[in-house]
Amino acid sequence: MSAEVERFFSEQSPLAAEVASFRPRAQQREMALAVAEAIRDNAILVVEAGTGTGKTFAYLVPALLNGGKVIISTGTKNLQDQLFQKDLPMVRDALKAPVSVALLKGRANYVCHYHLERAQSDGLFKTREDVKHLGKIKSYAKVSDSGDKSGLADVPENAPIWMHVTSTRDNCLGQECPNHKDCFVLKARSDAMKADIVVVNHHLFFADVMLRDEGVAELLPACNTVIFDEAHQLPETASLFFGESLSTTLLLELATDTRIETAAAAKDFAPLPKACDEMDKAARDLRLVFKKEGRLPAVATEDFKEFAPALKTLGEKLAQLSGLLEKQAERSEGLENCWQRAQGLAQQLKQWAGSPLSTNPSPAGGEGNKGSLSPSRVRAGERGEGVVRWLEVFHHSLQLNTTPLSIAEIFEKQIGGSARAWIFTSATLAVKRDFSHYQGEMGLLKAKTACWDSPFNYAEQALLYVPQNLPEPNSDGYTEAVVQAALPLIGASKGRAFFLFTSLRAMGRAHDILLAEFDRRGWDFPLLLQGEGSRNEMLSRFREHGNAVLLGSQSFWEGVDVRGEALSLVIIDKLPFAPPDDPVLAARIAQINKQGRNAFMEYQLPHAIITLKQGAGRLIRDETDRGVLMICDPRLIGKKYGKRIWQSLPPMKRTRDEAVAVAFFGALQKQPD
Repeated sequence: MSAEVERFFSEQSPLAAEVASFRPRAQQREMALAVAEAIRDNAILVVEAGTGTGKTFAYLVPALLNGGKVIISTGTKNLQDQLFQKDLPMVRDALKAPVSVALLKGRANYVCHYHLERAQSDGLFKTREDVKHLGKIKSYAKVSDSGDKSGLADVPENAPIWMHVTSTRDNCLGQECPNHKDCFVLKARSDAMKADIVVVNHHLFFADVMLRDEGVAELLPACNTVIFDEAHQLPETASLFFGESLSTTLLLELATDTRIETAAAAKDFAPLPKACDEMDKAARDLRLVFKKEGRLPAVATEDFKEFAPALKTLGEKLAQLSGLLEKQAERSEGLENCWQRAQGLAQQLKQWAGSPLSTNPSPAGGEGNKGSLSPSRVRAGERGEGVVRWLEVFHHSLQLNTTPLSIAEIFEKQIGGSARAWIFTSATLAVKRDFSHYQGEMGLLKAKTACWDSPFNYAEQALLYVPQNLPEPNSDGYTEAVVQAALPLIGASKGRAFFLFTSLRAMGRAHDILLAEFDRRGWDFPLLLQGEGSRNEMLSRFREHGNAVLLGSQSFWEGVDVRGEALSLVIIDKLPFAPPDDPVLAARIAQINKQGRNAFMEYQLPHAIITLKQGAGRLIRDETDRGVLMICDPRLIGKKYGKRIWQSLPPMKRTRDEAVAVAFFGALQKQPD
């Protein structure tokens, strides 16, 4: 296979006929050879490939040449669609490889015939828009081969109506469904079972590994290779699914679905709707205990006197509803399903409420754990690791979470004992070419690692600017100082900037200041604020304007690709350290320090560096791009660890002189076309 891989990435590559911009890159060829070797040896390979390497083709070519069944998991549905619709067909055609390809998404992405019919008959719509969208979905379901909601451009993917016409793991009737034979979800799974290459996303992969619900688990036994693209997202995604969550939203949905099923099959049983109302109220009352949104550890609930009684009342009302549903379950598949859901939710709530409040890690089977382990706690307990219980308060809901402090041993068990290759790749996995942080998080200590720098000429294409005389990041007036320092560069770049923030509060404050400053200076650069539309809509507007300034927080630090002059300046307000009072992070820090290790150097700093590399990576997306990366945080220069941070960034020229940074844009304008 190596010879074929070499040929594919040579001057005579068949891909040259498919991609006008194709040119041989040593980094891409070497990565492809490393992937081919890992596939041949059924090895675990962790690869960092800098922006512009062309890592997608570097793993697709050996995967297709090798044959066998391959699962490719991506971080986003956008990349999932791009792989399926563009990249895979292109490589397959260039290789003339006789392979079949399938796309598999979570069930919430497919129209459900049963729930579509229910939505039509119930007519419980809040807006005329819902009614209009329902008609389009009905027509689409009749002619669509896949039922994938992304295929219906006329109805936005975030339209409220989708909740009513798709299924969830909880409300799917399975084989009892009258529309079982026509199910789009089952068809997608069937196609995936037959295909050689299956494209999924990380959430679907881990949800299925733990829940055995979405079809991936059925694919794994026959799979020869698993490839994770955007693999830097895996620690967070895996933590989500190796733990357990219970949201008041799920309880409200149960109440709504029970009312609907009762109206259809048990109208004569008055106690059920009443029990739904009481449980619904109890769930809302639990949310109302907290006045502010945010995260807090379970121990903090002791400061809220109303919490314990509200949680107890919710448990009682849910148990009451479950008991009534049991009596009526035989009257319809829908009521049977609601009963099963109520039982499961009641058990989850009981386990969360009955667990000890301490967030200190303790081995499974120790004091306080006896008889109170949920499936996620059992999984954590098998590793002798601890868990942290915490809450997240949203605007309209409350979520009760149990998260393992480490996923390493769980994940190591998941991938161990199978004769297949596992490939993990991203542009940001290492710290100064050192993968130990990522390997430790994911339990990949025995994996082979490889790192290829970007082929772009950063020394000529980009400048790193750290302004002087800024106050400490936690001081009053820091955001104001950052904006004032950024204004000269925004003027010099004629807009064309991303302004990235580590908090929504700072982003909002900066937006207010920039509005006033643009008005005072007479600047007409369009000012775009995250939240004014979907991310895709915002990016489209940014590109169309050509001179806009976009203010973004977490959503715009990664997975955003703007090539050309439209983006010539990226400003980052602070080093992206995770908030130390986050309950999961705080518990992990406590555990590491308790073991006599240094949590800051081992965990917090590497995590911040990888996140910063993602944000910095927005600037240079093509070999013709030019621009300035402005990092405002004085800790980059003033702290000993700062050197480790900037040495992990691409090798740009560096300056602290505002005049030099401003002059860089003047030099750009003199560049020949």
